[in-house]
Amino acid sequence: MAAITRWEEYSRAKDDMFLATDTITSPWYTVESEDKKRSRINVIAHLLSSVPYEHLEPEPLAIPDRPPRQNYYRPPGDVENHYVPDVAAALERRPRKA
Repeated sequence: MAAITRWEEYSRAKDDMFLATDTITSPWYTVESEDKKRSRINVIAHLLSSVPYEHLEPEPLAIPDRPPRQNYYRPPGDVENHYVPDVAAALERRPRKA
């Protein structure tokens, strides 16, 4: 709660820090973040644009066929393994906001 009353002090301190530490070799970048999804996309695009990139066409790999199963049967996944919840699947089913 105290941070709300100190917003102007924090902003001034941030501005002073930027002035003192923003250099050509180590610049600060500000991200407008009213729209979080757009902000993330903008940051990812900015980071990728700062990495030198050369498109390569690698030779296709020859992947051998999997040998036939011998004596191994995979145990049920819910018995011995810990899985990360499939949140993405739930997001795909959720209706999009207009």
